[in-house]
Amino acid sequence: MRRSLCEKGLRAKERLQSFLYNGSRSFAVPASSSPESPPIIPPFDYEPRPYNGMSADEIFQKRKSFLGPSLFHYYQKPLNIVEGKMQYLFDDSGRRYLDAFAGIVTVSCGHCHPDIVNAIVEQTKLLQHTTTIYLHHAIVEFAEALASKMPGNLKVVYFVNSGTEANELAMMMARLYSGNLSMIALRNAYHGGSAGTIGLTALNTWKYPLPQGEIHHVVNPDPYRGVFGSDAALYAKELQDHIDYGTPGKIAGFIAETIQGVGGAVELAPGYLKLVYDIVRKAGGVCIADEVQSGFGRTGSHYWGFETQGVIPDIVTMAKGIGNGLPLGAVVTTPEIAQVMAQKIQFNTFGGNPVCSAGGLAVLKVLDKEKRQIHCADVGSHLIERLRSLQKNHEIIGDVRGQGLMVGIELVTDREKKTPAKVETGVLFEKLKDLGVLVGKGGLHGNVFRIKPPMCFTKADADFLVDALDYAISGM
Repeated sequence: MRRSLCEKGLRAKERLQSFLYNGSRSFAVPASSSPESPPIIPPFDYEPRPYNGMSADEIFQKRKSFLGPSLFHYYQKPLNIVEGKMQYLFDDSGRRYLDAFAGIVTVSCGHCHPDIVNAIVEQTKLLQHTTTIYLHHAIVEFAEALASKMPGNLKVVYFVNSGTEANELAMMMARLYSGNLSMIALRNAYHGGSAGTIGLTALNTWKYPLPQGEIHHVVNPDPYRGVFGSDAALYAKELQDHIDYGTPGKIAGFIAETIQGVGGAVELAPGYLKLVYDIVRKAGGVCIADEVQSGFGRTGSHYWGFETQGVIPDIVTMAKGIGNGLPLGAVVTTPEIAQVMAQKIQFNTFGGNPVCSAGGLAVLKVLDKEKRQIHCADVGSHLIERLRSLQKNHEIIGDVRGQGLMVGIELVTDREKKTPAKVETGVLFEKLKDLGVLVGKGGLHGNVFRIKPPMCFTKADADFLVDALDYAISGM
């Protein structure tokens, strides 16, 4: 980069409003940008239906009037997304976008995958809802299929409606089973937005000033920004110190994502969970793996994220990709831990709903039939290799990390100081959208692009994404 990043940071803020839009849907490229033409989205044999619904402006105004003021939206001019097919989304004008964020890492098999749509529709025609007070084949078929994917003695399944609910239930199980109260989570973690899981979450942008309820946060084993680099042993020692000095000495449990999602696709230091799980169990606690974003083969090398660290948890929570867009989550644990929930009535009205169960089972079948785990490993390694090559050409790319199709690109204004490139990230975010690429943002400072597309994402899509990012950065 010929101009200094500091200079670019100052200029980017001034130019953010002036050159993102040119009075039309197209991005206005500054005269000083790269002479190369913008990349072209890969061909896709699908024609969206004509849209005759409400305009984006009308929808936006009704959101403001009738929905909660805490809702936020991406982009200065929010997109009105009206249709989806596999790894692509379509707006109200029929324009196609590459969806590199999958409805916040939720659409695992692809938008409107025909096998999953068919399973949902056929079950809906027969029976939309009963609860577990009656028998129904869909819930037991799904539970059996899900348990078959779990290692060790993780064989008992509880169905819920979201990752937040799953983590709430897991925390309750840990406390009841251990007889202790103190929960340990990692800084930079996100585990949900309910009153209980906000306590587990450790990003101030998501936390209301509520009682945390005997929850402790230890130093995050972040190889890029962490105080101990990639030294898992030092991070584990810090956790042991926290148990010794900051708790009664006995704890209920420890919860961690294998790759932190909302926190910016942060991988844990290699070997960390193996060391920590041993410490936690010696302190009377159980080990909880939050697989809400990293599960179902997305990491490529393994079906579950925790397997990349060579451990078997006591409780696993999951949601998002489990249903390809259905409101569905699950907790899987051992028969011994599950038994503690039989002390009282434990019930979830919609947990195991026939339609969601049929859809969830279809997801598992599609992932197997289409060999999506192998696909994630292949396409993900190609994507990461291309991004790391791009990193050599652009100083603003401070770190490229992740596994499979769970990738983070951290943007900085100073590589040595790792200063978050907040403004520049916002500019590039808009430019990528105008080029036809939709990505997520994460990290405490919102300076990490989260690349977590539907798992039907191809190498051609990966090349388009990288070329678009290269073009966007070159034009700054």
